[in-house]
Amino acid sequence: MSELTVAATQMACGPDRDENIARAEKLVTHAAERGAQIVLLQELFETPYFCKDTEPGFLHLALPVADNPAVRHMRALAYRLGVVLPVSIYERTNNALYNSLVMIDADGEILGVYRKSHIPDGPGYKEKYYFSPGDSGFLVWNTRYARVGAAVCWDQWFPETARILALKGADIICYPTAIGSEPHDPTIHSRDHWQRTMQGHAAANMVPVIASNRIGREEGRTCEITFYGSSFIADNTGKKVAEAGESDEAVLTAQFDLDALRRARLEWGVFRDRRIDIYGELLTLDGTLRHPAHR
Repeated sequence: MSELTVAATQMACGPDRDENIARAEKLVTHAAERGAQIVLLQELFETPYFCKDTEPGFLHLALPVADNPAVRHMRALAYRLGVVLPVSIYERTNNALYNSLVMIDADGEILGVYRKSHIPDGPGYKEKYYFSPGDSGFLVWNTRYARVGAAVCWDQWFPETARILALKGADIICYPTAIGSEPHDPTIHSRDHWQRTMQGHAAANMVPVIASNRIGREEGRTCEITFYGSSFIADNTGKKVAEAGESDEAVLTAQFDLDALRRARLEWGVFRDRRIDIYGELLTLDGTLRHPAHR
C-alpha cells in the first residue's frame, strides 16, 4: 500500500492509570475513524510525568511488558481497529528499569521493544534516577502499513538517532514526548527549538516525522511543569503539515505517498553521497581522533 495516513495525539494525564488508558483509547479511536493507520500516543501516558522529583515509590510503577495494562489494552485496540500503535511504557525487566516503546502491529501482535537511548537529567526532568540507558539499539519495524522507526523524547534532539533510523529504511519516524516548561528558568520556552530540531531530522533524512507531546500543568514535590503540547507532523522536507495547540487535547492526521517518498529519497542523493570513511569524529566525545599509540 502506497498511501499512508498517520496520526499524532496529545492529552493531559491524571493520577488514575485506567482513566488515562481510556482517554488514550478515545483518541486512537477518533484517529482511526479519520482513516489513520499508524497512531502515535505521547510518552508515558499511563501516569503523570513522575520524573519531576526523585521518589523511590515511583520506581514501582515499572512493569514487565507482559504485565503492563496499557500494552494489553492497546494490543486489543490495535486488533479491533486495524491500526499500528507505538506504545510508550515504564518497563521493568528483572532489576533493570527502562523508558521503553512497544511496537504493536495492526493485528495486535508485539513486533518488538525499543528502550530509550539518551536519558536526560536536569531540573524537573530527573530521568537518570528512574531509567537505565537503553540497550536495544535503534529499531525499525515492518508493520502492516509501513516501515516504522521510533525513538523517545530526549532521543529526538540527537541527529544520530534519526539518521540511523533512516539508514535502516524507516518510512516514518515517531517520537512520543513529554516536554514543557523549565522549572529552573521560567523565561525558557523551548517549543519552537524542539519542533525545528525534528523538522531538521525530517528534512535531512527526507523521512516524515510524527511527534506527540502531552499537555497540562503537573505539580511535583519540588517543582511543577506546564507541558506545551504542540504535537505535529512534518513531511519529508521538514514542513509542518499538521500542528496542535499548546493546551488542547488533539488528534492530527496527515497522508503520505510512501512510493513517492521512497523515490525522492533515492533520487535526491543525500544517502548516495554520504562519506562514512571520514565520519570517525562522530564516534568521539570531543571531535578529536587519537592514534592508539598516543593515548
